[in-house]
Amino acid sequence: MDTMLIQLTNQKAAGLLRELEELNLIKVLEENRLDEKTKLSDKYRGIISKEEGEKLNGHIQQMRSEWSNI
Repeated sequence: MDTMLIQLTNQKAAGLLRELEELNLIKVLEENRLDEKTKLSDKYRGIISKEEGEKLNGHIQQMRSEWSNI
């Protein structure tokens, strides 16, 4: 079976997809709802190590102090 990723441009399409699923012609694997937003802190937690994060914070502080000295 082929798997496709579909972006709906009209909400009427969601109803059509549900009808096709009821007819056992397709299977909806996952619904992506925009109203259930993930917090950015949860989304990116663990992406960089603690040491890298501290180094990044130090660099940001240095850049901010350079701008305040101008």
